[in-house]
Amino acid sequence: MELLSLERIALAAIPIILAITVHEAAHGYVARMFGDGTAWMLGRVTLNPLKHIDPVGTVLVPFATLWLGGFLFGWAKPVPVNFGNLRHPKRDMLWVAAAGPGSNFVMALAWAMVLGLASGGGPFSSAGLQYMSVVGVVINVSLMVLNLLPILPLDGGRIALSLLPRSLAIPYSNTERFGFILVIVLLVTGALGVAMRPLFGLAVTAIEAITGVDLPGGL
Repeated sequence: MELLSLERIALAAIPIILAITVHEAAHGYVARMFGDGTAWMLGRVTLNPLKHIDPVGTVLVPFATLWLGGFLFGWAKPVPVNFGNLRHPKRDMLWVAAAGPGSNFVMALAWAMVLGLASGGGPFSSAGLQYMSVVGVVINVSLMVLNLLPILPLDGGRIALSLLPRSLAIPYSNTERFGFILVIVLLVTGALGVAMRPLFGLAVTAIEAITGVDLPGGL
């Protein structure tokens, strides 16, 4: 039975909000592990989505891009991290930054396994659960790939900053004030989708290999 548009929006809300919420909470949790408790003290290390939701970036933009059939794109309120509080700021920055995309990959694996259980004629077979699972895979892989792009202030930019020698890291850090504008330009021109598509395909192939679940074509 084909799902109505309103049903699709309601089903998509759960994996989209969960993907963004866990991503942000993971940053704060790992930052606390490495010495910075800023996010913890501000109550941002939580799965309560109300603590992370940005009305535009978490709700309007992701659902608009989902409706238009393009790459899911969105953001939450950034989790505050004082990198100076980390025990080894430059080195530990890598792990704090990687926590968000890493959590998205784990969630994509989980949604793929749910899709496997919801498909076919088994007791968990459900068109709604299948749709929710596909959205879960798509949003988590999209967030992972997007955030791994080496553009500050994205997580990939933080990872690159951590790995670069100090002589290159300092001038590279000065590009952060232009990063968000660059991402928006890439999105509007379609270049962002072109850049993400090969990495998206590699991630989907890896998820299929790990879970043994064949994901729908056209993801």
